[in-house]
Amino acid sequence: MLTAVAISNYRSLRKLIVPLKGLNVITGANGSGKSSFYRALRLLADTAQGRVVPSLAREGGLQSTLWAGPESISRRMRQGEIPVQGTSRKQPVNLRLGFAGDEFGYLIDLGLPPQGKDSPSAFCLDPEIKRECIWHGTVLRPSTTLVDRQGPLIRVRDDQGSWNLVRKNLSTFDSMMTQVADPRHAPEMLLLRESIRAWRFYDHLRTDVEAPARSPQIGTRTPILANDGADLAAAVQTIREVGDWDALVAAVTDAFPGSALSVVSDDGRFALTMEQHGLLRPLSAAELSDGTLRYALWIAALLTPRPPALMVLNEPETSLHPDLLAPLARLIGQAAKKSQIIVVTHASRLIEALVQQPGCHSITLEKTFGETTISGLREMDIPTWNWPGR
Repeated sequence: MLTAVAISNYRSLRKLIVPLKGLNVITGANGSGKSSFYRALRLLADTAQGRVVPSLAREGGLQSTLWAGPESISRRMRQGEIPVQGTSRKQPVNLRLGFAGDEFGYLIDLGLPPQGKDSPSAFCLDPEIKRECIWHGTVLRPSTTLVDRQGPLIRVRDDQGSWNLVRKNLSTFDSMMTQVADPRHAPEMLLLRESIRAWRFYDHLRTDVEAPARSPQIGTRTPILANDGADLAAAVQTIREVGDWDALVAAVTDAFPGSALSVVSDDGRFALTMEQHGLLRPLSAAELSDGTLRYALWIAALLTPRPPALMVLNEPETSLHPDLLAPLARLIGQAAKKSQIIVVTHASRLIEALVQQPGCHSITLEKTFGETTISGLREMDIPTWNWPGR
């Protein structure tokens, strides 16, 4: 389980350290930084796939995603005695992301290559990975560091505590997570990489008229619902055969009393149907309302027979009637017994229902002077975090 996520210089997240528990709800007003926090988590996940640099490029490049305010905000600026203004930069340009967990922590530091007319490459604005670290425990210290990447060099600590140089020519655009992880030299990195690759993000479950979930699809065993929900029928049938079918039936009844989901197979093509109280025939997925279909998608996603270490849900209330938010919160609470869950939302009724779930941790983001902070978080409650130098 992640105990903290740290983000530095990503959009409005100039210096944000977020404590986490098993079930977390991230909320705040529009523009407070919720979407930036969600995107930063996705960037962290992309490091394990080797996609962090292309992902930044899709966001407009490093220059577009960097904190746009001054490097430091003085007390006089905050009190309005002087205008907010830039000063001479003391630190190199950097975008830093990391997390600490019960067992391992990881961070990545991205920056720009040396600038100048004599640069040998045309990719002078392409981000470079300056530093990566993996450590044991919740805080990065020299004594807890297991893997250390500085530029092209990667060192791994052996069982006797000695450092071994395992790579000295790693490309600046490649993460060590994809190029060096192996069971012989860096088993911890391999374990951490596979755990990160199993993280799941849901923010685009389709319910439009042409959504694939509304039409019959070739059915194969589907323990993990696709990001867009295209394989909904197969995922429901998989839960029936190898998952917790009783929990699915209970979740449907909780939201739609007297209703039931079933899957029809026609020559290998699966279609979802729903029986509803008072109707003489079941409705096909094409006939369901957007809210009903979306709730069915959330049931299939959250009751997965293969729960991940971390599941992140972005605005799950979209298209749902307010009366469905309490059942959704109970469904999320049940899923949190097997996975760590982060919910990013601004729906007050969903937040109210989530905080009633056992162990729910509510985090409210706010923005002051363009910078995202956590409302009401005391200095003593901020997790200890150390960013290494370059």
